[in-house]
Amino acid sequence: MSRPMIRLHNIATNEVIDREMNDEEFAQWQADQEAAAARQAEEAAKEAARQAILDRLGLTADEAKLLLG
Repeated sequence: MSRPMIRLHNIATNEVIDREMNDEEFAQWQADQEAAAARQAEEAAKEAARQAILDRLGLTADEAKLLLG
C-alpha cells in the first residue's frame, strides 16, 4: 500500500513538492484515522441508545425536541 501524499507549497517561490508521508507522519495519520473511527462509532452508539429510549416511550425525535426544547 502506498502512503498518503503530502503537498508542500512555498508561496514565496511558488514551488510545489509532492511526496509520500514519512514514518512519523504516517503513524500520526493512522492514529488520527483510528481516533476518528472511534469517535464515529461512539456517536453512532449514543444515537442508537437515544433512539431506543424514544422507541420505548413511543415518541418520535421531533416530539422529543418539542418536549425538551
